[in-house]
This record gives sequence, C-alpha cells and structure tokens, in this order.
Amino acid sequence: MKVIKYPTLKETLYFEEMPNGLKVYLLPKVGFSKTYGLFSTRFGSVDTTFVPLHEQDMIKVPDGIAHFLEHKMFEMEDGDASEAFAKLGASTNAFTSSSRTAYLFSTTSHEKECIELLLDFVQDIYLTDENVEKEKGIINQEIGMYDDDPDWRCYFGSIQNLYQHHPVKIDIAGTVETVASIDKATLEKCYHTFYHPSQMMLFVVGHINPDEIMKLIQDNQQQKHFSKENPIQRAVVNEPLDVAQKEAVLHMDVTMPKIIVSMKINTILTKPQERLKRELAMNLFLDIFFAKSSSLYDEWLNEELINDSFSAQFTQERDYCFLQIGGDTLYPERLKEKILYFIEHIHEYDIHQEDFLRLKKKTMGIMISLFNSPESIANMFSRYYFEGIMIFDLIDCLNALTMDDLMSLRDLFDEHYATSFTILPQIQ
Repeated sequence: MKVIKYPTLKETLYFEEMPNGLKVYLLPKVGFSKTYGLFSTRFGSVDTTFVPLHEQDMIKVPDGIAHFLEHKMFEMEDGDASEAFAKLGASTNAFTSSSRTAYLFSTTSHEKECIELLLDFVQDIYLTDENVEKEKGIINQEIGMYDDDPDWRCYFGSIQNLYQHHPVKIDIAGTVETVASIDKATLEKCYHTFYHPSQMMLFVVGHINPDEIMKLIQDNQQQKHFSKENPIQRAVVNEPLDVAQKEAVLHMDVTMPKIIVSMKINTILTKPQERLKRELAMNLFLDIFFAKSSSLYDEWLNEELINDSFSAQFTQERDYCFLQIGGDTLYPERLKEKILYFIEHIHEYDIHQEDFLRLKKKTMGIMISLFNSPESIANMFSRYYFEGIMIFDLIDCLNALTMDDLMSLRDLFDEHYATSFTILPQIQ
C-alpha cells in the first residue's frame, strides 16, 4: 500500500491498485464520525460510440444509456441495494454526468459492511428483459419532469445552441425515443466494457482504519473473477468551431423570463495541470467580474437587469469547454446586450490587484473548508481523478496563480462563438 502525504493540507492518502486493475484510495479523517464511499467509472452520457470489451468494431449505443444503466444497478437478484444500505443504517445514491457515473454511500456505522455492499452490488449486474422494459417508464417520467423544468431547459438549451455534433448536446437521460431502443444486450455490453475494475476507482473517506479497510477490499476482490481488461477505444468527435445556432427562444409557464448567454471555447487543453490552472483561473476571473461584490453585478442589479439567480459558470470536460452567463430577468434582450458587450470588449475591462488578491484569498478559504466535508472531498476527488488531477494539488495551484494568468484568459473570449437561449412566458 502506497502512502502519499500532502503537507499543505496535512492529509495522508493511501493507495493500492488491485490485481484486477481497480484503483483504491483511502483518506482517514481523525475525529470524523461519518464515512463516505464513492465507486465511480469514467462512463458518462457522452460515451455513446466506442469499441466494446474484447470486440474490434466501433458501435453506437442509444443516448441516455449510461443513466439507464445507473438506474438498473441497484436492482439485485435477491433484493434492492438501497434497502440493503438502509438496513445498515446508511444512505445511498448514484449520479450520472456527461463524463462519469458514481455510486455512493454515507454512514456513521457499519463502515466495513457498507464498503463490501457497495463493491458487491456495483460489480454484479442483474438484468432481465422484463425489468429493463419496466425501467423505461420510470425514466420517461424523469425525462418529462426535466422537460417541464424551465431552469433545466434554459441551461441545457444553451448547451444545445453551442454544439453541432458533440454528444454533450444530448440530455443525460436521453429522449423518450432513445430510451425506447435500449435493450438488455446493449446494457450488458456497456456494463462489461465500462464497469471492468480496471476502468473504476473506489474512494473512501472518514472514520476508517486504512490497513483494515484495504485488507477488506483485497479479500473482496480476490473472491471475484473478471475477464482480461481491454483499453477502451472511444470515438473522436469532430466538432466544428462554429456554434450550432446563435439564438433560440422557448415559451414556457414562467412568470419571469430567463436567459443564458453561452460561449464556446474551442481551445481544448490536454495536459492535466494546464487544465486545472485554466479552470481555477477562469473561476476566479468570473468571480472578479460577476460575483455579488463586483461593480458589474452592482450596476446590473441597480438597472433591474438581474437578481439573485444571476450566475456565471465555467465548464471544462474531456473534449469540450464553455461559459454560461445569465439568470432570471425582466429585460432579457437588454441583459443579453450587456453580456455580449462584455464578451466583445473584454480587453477593455481591467482586473485590479486588490480584487484579485481578495477573491483569491476568499476562494482558497472556501476550498480549504470543503476538506471538512466527506461528501465534498469524495465528489471532488472522483471528478478530478478522471481528469488526471489529485484534489490535494488544488490549493498549491490556486496559490500560484498570477494576474497575468487571469489577463491571458481574455484571449479566449470571442463574440462569434457566443449564443443566447431565452425562455419567455407563454403567449396568452
């Protein structure tokens, strides 16, 4: 077992790769009563075109299949995983994003039993034609719920405006039509490809003894047999530089209009540390201009263009990157003009040293406080792990940022790659 010390945060991480390829990370937290486990795979909604395990030809699976598989994993031949965790006094959940799927538990007791249960139910699959068909109705209800959610439609519509071919433009749950085409055989093919131990990572944080827990995991894995691993071949997406459409408007049952101006960033970084540096710098950059303490926020608030729903977000994943700025507003066209002006004239906006240092210090404080929450630690660890980054490096990377790092980000802003998505009240 490898012991990795991080003196800046005074944390000690324990790591071991199992013979079957599973990567295990343990982070004991002295004085914590809660233990949080997260078992994740680099299989998300964008992974729809790939070469299955031990096959040679690329296949295209239905949109939404990663999310569908997440739903089915909790159903075991002898019961339901959620009920089994509840009997141990633990809570459990799962989520699917564009780039990963994760299964988790939270508990203050029976840590060992919970870890074994997490491993056992995720490393086995129970599918029948009948239970697959039954799940389609449940997922279609979920799709309908999101279709009726104005905030989600605005958020996701702004992404659909940006991308012509990239599967990130498809809803994580897929559509009613794509869900209808999912079958047992295709689910099993996805499972054996992306849920192979060599493609997965287990992270446990909290009230644990690392030696005892690592031994338990070793024994658990030795009792199971998996086929030989095979590196996953994913399709390379040829996404054009231009956006799919410059604007879109949707009428829904809302009392106040919503608008998001999004901007596509076509410069995709491949080195993990460069990606981390840009992400931290961009988040700081957006805070300087759009946080509630900023002059722009105050100006737009006084003009009644924005309210507390206003935000500016940066998203950077494997092979796509974009900004989203907006919120609820009485005057969507005026707010759109303001945001587009900001993007087009970004080089005219200065960053003051005192603002940079103040928000950098604030961000560092928030980041350090996250390490007091097992849930935050686990979710951050999983997200950055699949980007090739250790979360314990975030503080040092943030601390090393300079004004020049932020100023250089202005070169990424281009009004040509900006779009708007607006939701207006239904026409009476």
